[in-house]
Amino acid sequence: MGALSTVQIEGQGLSERQWATSPALAALPSITPEALFRGAARLVVVAPHPDDEVLGCGGAMALARRRGMQVVVVSVTDGEAAYPGEPAWTPERLSQVRQRELIEALGRLDVAPTSVVRLHVGDGRVRAGVPLIVARLSDLLSSTDLVLVTYARDGHPDHEACAEAAVQACAARGVRLLQYPVWAWHWDGPEPSGFLRDAMRMDLPSDVLQAKREAIAAFKSQTGAVSPPVSAPILPHWALARFQRPFEVFVP
Repeated sequence: MGALSTVQIEGQGLSERQWATSPALAALPSITPEALFRGAARLVVVAPHPDDEVLGCGGAMALARRRGMQVVVVSVTDGEAAYPGEPAWTPERLSQVRQRELIEALGRLDVAPTSVVRLHVGDGRVRAGVPLIVARLSDLLSSTDLVLVTYARDGHPDHEACAEAAVQACAARGVRLLQYPVWAWHWDGPEPSGFLRDAMRMDLPSDVLQAKREAIAAFKSQTGAVSPPVSAPILPHWALARFQRPFEVFVP
């Protein structure tokens, strides 16, 4: 995740208790891993910031690896702007720390460090980098890929710009694309008027869920388990709860 930067994602948003009692969430149609990966030889995950890929679809990545699929993570920014008000956590330091955290997290999901493609687009400035992202993705993608990207109306400008770029590149290359919500869990719902209207859920086996939780824990700079401490971690316990469920949600 990036720093909270839009009106929709101020405060603590919708609680996990609200989501847990949502009839719309409970009624989502299920999709199996076989149906999710149908016809795909490779999974390409586009992430605005290091951690978005694990939060939104870490389980899918682990299941893809279990099936012997190659997984590629396109890390659009280095997440360097997460803490602009923390002098000890400069952009240079955050960039290095978050990349190390990403490699550790992916290792918990059996995704190799060499699978990461870094684009070095400025954190918070992804909209301006859309043409570059489209070009890089167009060069990378093949027709047998499945692309996962952040939700197009996620409420965070970097997330939405990544979706725009991925939609363009996938359309040009004839590649199937699905979107994963991250910040939409904060503000959009829990009634079926938002992204839940068209979404589907994939259940995660218990060992895959455990691997995902361990991968999330690797992002210590975002959960606040670091020294020197940060005053307002991006992923406090109430935000983490949304990504520790035994299922993941995807939007066509």
